[in-house]
Amino acid sequence: MPVITTENLVKTFGATRALDGLNLTVQPGEVHGFLGPNGAGKSTTIRILLGLMRHDSGSATLFGRDPWKDAVALHRRLAYVPGDVTLWPALTGGQAIDILASAHGSINQARRDDLVQRFELDPTKKSRSYSKGNRQKVSLVAALATEVELLILDEPTSGLDPLMERVFQDVIAERKAEGVTVLLSSHIMGEVEALADKVSIIRDGRLASSGTLADLRRHTRSHVHAVTLRAPQFPAGADLQVTAVDGLSESNGSVDPEHMADLVAALHAAGLETLTVTPPSLDDLFLKNYEAGQPA
Repeated sequence: MPVITTENLVKTFGATRALDGLNLTVQPGEVHGFLGPNGAGKSTTIRILLGLMRHDSGSATLFGRDPWKDAVALHRRLAYVPGDVTLWPALTGGQAIDILASAHGSINQARRDDLVQRFELDPTKKSRSYSKGNRQKVSLVAALATEVELLILDEPTSGLDPLMERVFQDVIAERKAEGVTVLLSSHIMGEVEALADKVSIIRDGRLASSGTLADLRRHTRSHVHAVTLRAPQFPAGADLQVTAVDGLSESNGSVDPEHMADLVAALHAAGLETLTVTPPSLDDLFLKNYEAGQPA
């Protein structure tokens, strides 16, 4: 049974339709990237899944249960990290971690202490003295130290430096190996690309594209750079330009997946010296989905 399911989910705010029939499925044990620009409906979806907001029509379930009706029971099985954390200013970071973690059931004390060290957080300082990045670390430690089945992360590394982002990725990989399911909403494409088993891209409150990165890349072109002894004869589906380099031929351009084998054969026939094939990045896939939805 999926951990998260939404079917034809609709939510409106006055004349604004924030969600317009969203269908989303997150399977147990997967890291699921949830992408879309500001205003696409990501935060609205997360609030509905957390039981903080009621949808207008359609359905949303967590572990097969209604997040609005069963919020208290479901919150024992999940932990949430927002992108902008507010803490109790008079409490220390350690006290804030313990209060936040206690809302999600049991905490693994050894894991808590390990995370405090790995995120280089001083838990003895008052929260009022923390930077945005340190407040984010408190929320991350509290969520990642708990014994929960689901992590819902909305821009979780906001304010963290690149080193701490890497620590975050390592910890998420560890929790995934333990069977924890993760819904990860992030604007850092490299972060999602490194962690996600599956990606869902939403546009205007609807699902625009969903699948593994390999699935999404099957419908896009890869960049190709090759050096050959002679100018190659390119097959259909290949769009490359050839220039002369020190008596060799240098080819730059792109090819669709269906004609990759034909292109490689043509390059070999032309005396292949070097070949570099770069698949589209998650940024490319994201932009492709949004450009496809723009009016001509």
